[in-house]
Amino acid sequence: MAQFAVIGLGRFGSAASLELMKMGHSVLGVDINSKVVDKYADQLTRAVIADVTDKAAVDELGLDNYDVVLIAIGDDIQASLVCVVHLKAVNVNKIWVKAISHAQHLILSKLGVDRIIHPEEEMGIRVAQMLSYPMVNDYISLGNGEFVVEITASERLDDISIGEVLRTNNDVVEVLLIKRKSQILVRPADDFILQAKDILVLFGPLNILRTIAPKLI
Repeated sequence: MAQFAVIGLGRFGSAASLELMKMGHSVLGVDINSKVVDKYADQLTRAVIADVTDKAAVDELGLDNYDVVLIAIGDDIQASLVCVVHLKAVNVNKIWVKAISHAQHLILSKLGVDRIIHPEEEMGIRVAQMLSYPMVNDYISLGNGEFVVEITASERLDDISIGEVLRTNNDVVEVLLIKRKSQILVRPADDFILQAKDILVLFGPLNILRTIAPKLI
């Protein structure tokens, strides 16, 4: 179990906080609005009213004891940036920040935060990918054009081997695992026989994965 602090309990911050709680982590929620803090007080490990632009208030939170601090402040860019400066001053382990503009992104990168998140932009990209390739259940970009994708095998692939589906692409696309009901089969061989509704997790270059995905539906 890790310890996370989320500063700003708006739509984004509260969703992240509640999901972390579901995963079994400890979450400190911080917001300047007492009504918002009251709303989530019983759902988080701890919820605190604090003005994070006040260094004394930040010092009292003991945020240097947390694994990651996520700054999810909404439209108040100044408050977000000031908060980062205060967190840096108390040597917080890792700082993730929600950004709403490229100017803010530039300043945050100069401040040396660990990760900058653009929620709407990133979600827009994910939705576009899913609209374009509806057979892909989920995906993760690993950079350099390489992706991990999750695809569900269709009825017509029942009793067909992995090698028959991948053919000439099996040298660059790797089947990391197959989920079959409650079973997880790691790195199956090319002669492994698929069943309809098997979930395949594939790794490879995006351009090759794009050509393979339609063959699995």
